[in-house]
Amino acid sequence: MKITSIRIYRTQLPYAGGAYAWGAGNVFTAAWASVVVIETDAGISGCGEFTPCGENYMEAYSFGIESASRMIAPVLLGEDPRQIGRIEQTMDNVICGHGYAKAPFDAACWDILGKVTQQPIWMLMGGKLTDGASMYRVVPQGTPDQSAEQLNIFRKQGYKQFQIKVGADWRNDIERINDIVPWLSAGERAYADANRGWRVDDALSVARATRNLDYVFEQPCRTYEECLQVRRRIDLPMKLDEVVTDMRVAHRIVQDCAAEVVCLKISNLGGLSKARRVRDYLVDQRIPIVAEDTWGGEIATAAVSHFAASTPSEFLASTTDLHNYNMRSTGFPAPKTGDGKLFATNTPGLGVEPNFANLGEPVAEYGKN
Repeated sequence: MKITSIRIYRTQLPYAGGAYAWGAGNVFTAAWASVVVIETDAGISGCGEFTPCGENYMEAYSFGIESASRMIAPVLLGEDPRQIGRIEQTMDNVICGHGYAKAPFDAACWDILGKVTQQPIWMLMGGKLTDGASMYRVVPQGTPDQSAEQLNIFRKQGYKQFQIKVGADWRNDIERINDIVPWLSAGERAYADANRGWRVDDALSVARATRNLDYVFEQPCRTYEECLQVRRRIDLPMKLDEVVTDMRVAHRIVQDCAAEVVCLKISNLGGLSKARRVRDYLVDQRIPIVAEDTWGGEIATAAVSHFAASTPSEFLASTTDLHNYNMRSTGFPAPKTGDGKLFATNTPGLGVEPNFANLGEPVAEYGKN
């Protein structure tokens, strides 16, 4: 089997909540999704998606896939997409870093491998170890009344974990955390996610002012080193997210005892292949993970669902239904959700096909159609 063509698509995903506010003054109303479709000489195709949480998230821009494809696509043409390790090595030899740009190519090859072997990706990644992954739901920055209303809606939908967006102004964040966390009921859990928005001194001030509350401190500062400074001086549980970019960082987290929970974003790590290795290492070290991605529609969520399903349930803190944050789809059928859980399909591959009606015409094409 050989790759005969690669097409790149781009489409906007309007946020269902109107305006999504997070971190230090970041707001967006729509995200740009990039979808990669790989065709083969066997008539079997695969797809993958990368969508950043706004144009400035993770220093990754939605145009990055189109730019990277000029280097990646030509070297993948003629390759066997079933040889996942060779595909990964080939991309790494062409571009150093920029994992987000490689992730959708990697997912598309996993999709093809699953279809060829007639297996869902969760089976190829070790089997279904979690049948229905518990999801968290984001509570964007807003007024206390808005947050309370959102929490009640999410509760009725079965969610029990909530990510409170902070990081804009540390003084207001103290009030926000003090307002929201006490609303939680038994069995519910809160994460105060600053998305790298605080300085070290501001993070310490927030932690001291809220230390009597039961919640998790998430990604307070921009760098790993800053987060570690905070970690060593507070007694709240810590979750790391954006700084987790590769196995090297995972090793540091274990050595430094830097976090109780580690969020693994598939695109941030360079694709399912690399994310799987990091996940398995952390699980071996008995550190629970969150399975998710930077944002996305149905294609990205499908990849997340398989990643979550193949994670041992006792070490899967949570996952999320990215596609339900949007008013437009990248693929169909949508991954199944219910009672606050995300379910991976038993359909071979990702179990989702691109929604070409929404994707429109490709922005780049390589090889034969």
